[in-house]
Amino acid sequence: MNRREYNIAVKEFSGRLYGFSLKYLQNTDDASDIVQDVFEKLWKNRKKVESDKVKPWLFTCAHNAMINMIKKKSKMTYVDQFSQQSHQLDDSHSENFEMKEVIEKTLSQLPPVQKSIILLRDLEGYNYKEIGDILELSEAQVKVYLFRARNKIKKQLKDLTILS
Repeated sequence: MNRREYNIAVKEFSGRLYGFSLKYLQNTDDASDIVQDVFEKLWKNRKKVESDKVKPWLFTCAHNAMINMIKKKSKMTYVDQFSQQSHQLDDSHSENFEMKEVIEKTLSQLPPVQKSIILLRDLEGYNYKEIGDILELSEAQVKVYLFRARNKIKKQLKDLTILS
């Protein structure tokens, strides 16, 4: 990959990569950091990455970076998150959530791979093969994880409508 191909990749994929990261992390600064880090890694590895494999490489790298970021933050803020979540659960019975907030909360409770698959499929519109390439899974695994994620989302949404 040369400088011109790198610049084309930045123009073509930075917006989609940012959108994917933002939906996953729910934080604009973190999403920007991920995109910047991923493109820095691409530049450093430009001689190893083939031009036709840039897209899956970028999304794989972003996915792995987001999981690492979440693990790092969860270790640092586990106690704060626990107390905050229990407070939110108490408030959730008395407040009406907007649909967007409910979906975001539901997505945040999915395992990282399932969350990535949902976002890549439903938000970004990737097909099963592309998602498999990005996450290094077979198409069958992608379908199974997507099915399980959608079932979890349906169950959680159903449980919420029963509560209200």
